[in-house]
Amino acid sequence: MKLRIKGDSVRLRLARTEVRNLLEAGVVEEATRFPGGAQLRCVLSTGRGASGVAAAFDGGTLTVSLPQDVARRWGTSEDVEIRATLPLDGGALELLIEKDFPCLTVRPGEDDSDAFPRDRLLPDP
Repeated sequence: MKLRIKGDSVRLRLARTEVRNLLEAGVVEEATRFPGGAQLRCVLSTGRGASGVAAAFDGGTLTVSLPQDVARRWGTSEDVEIRATLPLDGGALELLIEKDFPCLTVRPGEDDSDAFPRDRLLPDP
């Protein structure tokens, strides 16, 4: 899972295996370690009772949750993204969850082997 933060916006990009894991297990997690032992965790999960997209940040963990039906519809269709706007005091948090596609420019060290193919948006069966 790739994480991009810019101002009051958060973007999560998931590879094919991660989308499959989200649909099968209901959760995908990623962690980045920092010197000194701290880590930033990012958790994307689904829930049957969830009424909408939600986000929280606590103790170094960013948690984004999706209703199970929304995740299933996105993960099994040609839909590329899920967008949500969550109210903040004096503004809004923009969330974007999307399928990861190969970079248009080849970059050293970038592994796009699990990215969604540009010519076909559905995950492999």
